[in-house]
Amino acid sequence: MIGRLNHIAIAVPDLAAAAAKYRDLLGAQVGQQRALPEHGVTVVFINTGNTKVELLEPLGEGSPIAAFLAKNSAGGMHHVCFEVPDILAAAAKLVAGGARILGDGTPKAGAHGLPVLFLHPKDFDGVLVELEQRLSQPNAAVVRWTRL
Repeated sequence: MIGRLNHIAIAVPDLAAAAAKYRDLLGAQVGQQRALPEHGVTVVFINTGNTKVELLEPLGEGSPIAAFLAKNSAGGMHHVCFEVPDILAAAAKLVAGGARILGDGTPKAGAHGLPVLFLHPKDFDGVLVELEQRLSQPNAAVVRWTRL
């Protein structure tokens, strides 16, 4: 069911400083900051060639990243994201197998504009897992997403 690793997300207390470290010390290609108010985060994606690193900074006091940083003030790994060909089929299979989907179980638009779901970390050995519907053909996921 799962495809390639899309990204590893790291919660950081200072997005600009973290992005600068990846750019200046590691020589990484660092994208632009993007605010995602619907998720309570500001993100920067770092291209590593074979996958991405997503740096997450809280956006607002109700941000889930603010809660994470309250427990881990220096930041740390927040989640891993895997691509799936059909997010609704993946969700049905996971729920049938006993996995819990966070929130109301409805896919939401993620940072790439594609449907995403988060799986409860207690069901995956303490790791928060994000599933993102991959764009396998031009406009395929966009058309499918409009029908959700």
